[in-house]
Amino acid sequence: MHPETNNTNSTQKKIVTIPNILSFFRLCLIPVIIWLYIGEKNYLWAGIVLILSGATDLADGFIARHFHMISDLGKVLDPVADKLTQAAMLFCLCTRFPLMILPLVLMIVKEGFMGISGIMIIRKTGSVFGADWHGKAATVLLYAAMIVHVFWYEVPVLVSDLMIGACSLMIVISLILYAKHNIGILKGEKRK
Repeated sequence: MHPETNNTNSTQKKIVTIPNILSFFRLCLIPVIIWLYIGEKNYLWAGIVLILSGATDLADGFIARHFHMISDLGKVLDPVADKLTQAAMLFCLCTRFPLMILPLVLMIVKEGFMGISGIMIIRKTGSVFGADWHGKAATVLLYAAMIVHVFWYEVPVLVSDLMIGACSLMIVISLILYAKHNIGILKGEKRK
């Protein structure tokens, strides 16, 4: 075994890395967002904390890739922190924008499928796959919709409906593409 390969394996097994600490920090921000938005009705600060969470998400991805700190725990912890943050914010927004229930339910269905099929793929192939372009596009649209609805207190109904519709549609497209990909791997038709 080459020393380089051994080093990669030891990095993947690490638990305490800067990206993992940032992901854990994002998990800690979730109750703060809920408390600010629902408890205090301080939408401005809830939005600022949401942006801080998004910034730490970008930072942990950058650090993990550029400083070779990608770990198996990080591959799981990062998306879990992302999805729980998104679900919490969508739940908060449902208190003022009832149509937000649509992307929330679609996200729960998509992530439920991704979690179950992901576990099955890991058992079959031993590999953990990252997000594809459509998953990232759905996340970008979702964050855009959330940020607009948090900061633009009197967002027009048409703008609100269009943004919610766009991110909901992208979640559905992403679910279909992931389903096709993951089912193909489970059937042994293809590998990434």
